[in-house]
Amino acid sequence: GLQPRPSRWTLLDWSPVGGVMAEVEETLKRIQAHKGVIGTIVVNAEGIPIRTTLDNSTTVQYAGLLHQLTMKAKSTVRDIDPQNDLTFLRIRSKKHEIMVAPDKEYLLIVIQNPCE
Repeated sequence: GLQPRPSRWTLLDWSPVGGVMAEVEETLKRIQAHKGVIGTIVVNAEGIPIRTTLDNSTTVQYAGLLHQLTMKAKSTVRDIDPQNDLTFLRIRSKKHEIMVAPDKEYLLIVIQNPCE
């Protein structure tokens, strides 16, 4: 199964402007500290993971697949109503709950244990 790594972030390609970085760090730390959270991934607009608390292969797999799924969900919401937009995506499986918060530039992916 998924193993959480010690709560330290890997820096892959991250360069926000000004004090935004500290704010982002704080938010990510707060999310990661929640009971049941297994991992967090930040993905850029191209689907490339730029921030993660999971191991590399898990990160790459989740980032790629969830980026595709989110893009599909976004266009589905738009096809149903062109005035509408996807704001949150939640997937619950037997083992995990995956939450995706899409933004203009990034996707925030949180994987958690649904039982906790």
